[in-house]
Amino acid sequence: MVDAARGSGAAGTTGAGEIFQILRDGRARTKAELATLTGLARSTVSGRVDALLTAGLVRPAGEAVSTGGRPPARVAFNPAAGVVLAVDLGATHATVAVADLAADILVSNTHPLDIADGPERVLDSVIAEGVALLERCGTAPERLVGVGIGVPGPVEHSTGRPTNPPIMPGWDRFDVPRYVQRTFDVTVLVDNDVNILALGEQALGWPGVQDLVYVKVATGIGAGIISGGVLQRGAQGSAGDMGHVQVPFSHDSPRPPGDERDLEAIASGTAIAADLRAQGIDAAGSSDVVRLVRSGHPAAIAATRQAGREVGEVLATVVNMLNPSVIVIGGSIARAGEHLLAGVREVVYRRSIPLATQHLGIVQSQAGETAGVLGAAIMVTQQVLSPSAVDARAIRA
Repeated sequence: MVDAARGSGAAGTTGAGEIFQILRDGRARTKAELATLTGLARSTVSGRVDALLTAGLVRPAGEAVSTGGRPPARVAFNPAAGVVLAVDLGATHATVAVADLAADILVSNTHPLDIADGPERVLDSVIAEGVALLERCGTAPERLVGVGIGVPGPVEHSTGRPTNPPIMPGWDRFDVPRYVQRTFDVTVLVDNDVNILALGEQALGWPGVQDLVYVKVATGIGAGIISGGVLQRGAQGSAGDMGHVQVPFSHDSPRPPGDERDLEAIASGTAIAADLRAQGIDAAGSSDVVRLVRSGHPAAIAATRQAGREVGEVLATVVNMLNPSVIVIGGSIARAGEHLLAGVREVVYRRSIPLATQHLGIVQSQAGETAGVLGAAIMVTQQVLSPSAVDARAIRA
């Protein structure tokens, strides 16, 4: 049996990943401080820190104040040790970014595309954009450690394959990681776009919140669930698919009692547009709904607020079951103004138990177009900087 404190093969490298997790907060520390925090012998800590220095994951960070004798050296996380390519695919756009290992976005670009063009055409465009951004950053290809991609449909996260995505013809079971790895021979992770938006929203606006639900209301409706500080994907990766939940009937709703449609068919941007067309109003899709609401159109405002109430009917169950601290409402319809949010609040606060709502915040997303790529970068760094991955990198170094 190998003593983990001594390492195996490369002395001091096994266990380096645990030391590294302490340093990921960006604060510089001495080896003595790390020994105190971990309870490990100073010689053990020294070997592991040296391995991290050799691997480039930490860097010298000056000297601490001396208490007598030579001042002790400090080390800190080195976010520049590698980069991540992050991609957020929507129905009609793609945002591609390069981030460092702290998931800070270095450069990004958003361009139009049609997800229905199919995986090869869309991914070829994204890969070309990624190559151009890496060159723009002056980043050597060997510094790329991973690629994270969010797509607007269900994903089997363990394989990175979209599964029956309704607005992504030609993508079902397509091996996205393998296709991307033909160009970038690194870890490639794929997830539903709402999950990566939840990660990005938490990092940007709610870094101290451990229980958060992000709801996207746009062409479709979905939720990303962070519980206990961990993104919850479920057994097959379909957790948060609230758009396909049948909406409970309410006597306050204009819907007939026998209406068994799911939430997406009732309250998405597409559904709101269809409701407006039935009233003789020109609205082809979500963008027209947003335009009409922003212009103060009474029927569009009323329909959007009612959509918020229907979303609230489903969210009230989520609140009672999961007890989040914050619900963030995002997506194109949420950006039309406060009307959707007002409808959500009206129902959630009325139908959820008081204990679950006494400190519950229901807020509008404040994240910009980089929230998705930030979440994709976080998804990758969580894996490539995990204790076991760092141990493996330290051994290779």
